[in-house]
Amino acid sequence: MEAAYQFPRSSPEAEGIASGAIKDFVVEVEKASLELHSLMLLRHGRVLAEGWWKPYLPDDPHILFSLSKSFTSTAVGLAIAEGKLRLEDPILSFFPHAQPLHVSDNLAAMQVRHLLTMRSGHATDTMEAFTGGSDSNWVQAFLAQPVEHKPDTFFVYNTGATYMLSAIVQQVTGLTLREYLQPRLFKPLGIAYPSWESSPQGINVGGFGLSITTDEIARFGQLYLQKGLWREKTILPSGWVAEATTPIANGSQTAIDWEQGYGYQFWGCRYGAYRGDGAFGQFCLVMPEQEVVLAITAGLQQEMQQVLDLVWKHLLPAMKPTALPANPTAQQELAQKLARLELPLVMGQPTIAKASQVSGQRFLVDANHQKIKAISFDFDQDGCVLTVEDERGSHKVECGNGAWRLGTTTLNRGERRVGACGSWIAEDTYRIQLHYRTSVLPEPPSMTSAYLPFGVTITCRFARNKVIVEQEINQALVSTGPTKLEGRLA
Repeated sequence: MEAAYQFPRSSPEAEGIASGAIKDFVVEVEKASLELHSLMLLRHGRVLAEGWWKPYLPDDPHILFSLSKSFTSTAVGLAIAEGKLRLEDPILSFFPHAQPLHVSDNLAAMQVRHLLTMRSGHATDTMEAFTGGSDSNWVQAFLAQPVEHKPDTFFVYNTGATYMLSAIVQQVTGLTLREYLQPRLFKPLGIAYPSWESSPQGINVGGFGLSITTDEIARFGQLYLQKGLWREKTILPSGWVAEATTPIANGSQTAIDWEQGYGYQFWGCRYGAYRGDGAFGQFCLVMPEQEVVLAITAGLQQEMQQVLDLVWKHLLPAMKPTALPANPTAQQELAQKLARLELPLVMGQPTIAKASQVSGQRFLVDANHQKIKAISFDFDQDGCVLTVEDERGSHKVECGNGAWRLGTTTLNRGERRVGACGSWIAEDTYRIQLHYRTSVLPEPPSMTSAYLPFGVTITCRFARNKVIVEQEINQALVSTGPTKLEGRLA
């Protein structure tokens, strides 16, 4: 594997961008309380700026959500180049044993191209309809859904359609998406340890569930910027790159970047750019006219457009056609800013008298839907270890005292990298901020990311012989809302 390859680094001014403009972008991101986890800005194939907001680190594989779709599209392009399928192939031709008893004209007319462009003819996203049961056959369930419109006449964002692309690639190659892309895309680009969630049938989900690092997102974007060429070798046909990233109108062409059209699992942008993106702010933004790639990971709520607006406000106008005069002072200020990036910590007292009173105590928890049986706290001068016991066993979270402590936990559906900090926000109340830095480790066997949050706030209030624990999930596709637990001393 060519994992040893590293992008060359350069100063922003040498590549025609003012360091101050990049710093202004970062400053306004933080001023607006936009939760970015990382960014990497490339121009002319060189890294000009990169940073990770603690507790996130450069080697953390970040779950991409729907940015995964662009990788699925790439697999389809490679399979077409190898003659294994065509854009015009009917969907039903790949799954003769899974089709419903009654095949509508619209279903019969559905082709690979329609899945790629999100013009399958469905009126709504099909994903929810066929992921309800753990044993459901997703392909069969997709084909059983009503197709209300003639394919190619109606756009709707349809993650189920992307799953079908994954199923088709697996059907014609005998390999999962991840296996198929390994020698063709991941290995050449040096994407070392990609993981991809799967359906109960062992088919990579396609529309989400891929996890890679920020640097690896940037490599993918650079491949597309270079029209499929990577280190003087053609990885992807240039014709496919052009076709896949040419958006077809899908909206009113307003100033919103989600209304600039959609290609083959790529969104069009204003200013001649295009992007792959995923929920909560996962971006692979490619700006061909400026020779720029911007990779971002994040845990945003509803502010994805706001991040793009700041790109157009600060970064785009700063991109000049030739090098700028060197500015060592501005470069140093930018470097210092990027080196100090950190998500907000819990503000309060690192330790308090109450800590010694509850440290080592075990609280039995009342019946709850999370099936948590007991919790305990162990405090010392460096922080706290929270232990949660449930039907799966005992799970620990190590929290720093007003600072991030990095580690792993099995608290949420498998082992994951985490960062956690805690402080006493009142005489009787201890609050923990927990960030999940990765998806489940190792590669999960089934769909889980819809239920996995990035951030969790855990507030523990101690009163006499009991504790009240409130948990609030900051970001998750499927939210259960705040949960409240009550425990009493064992």
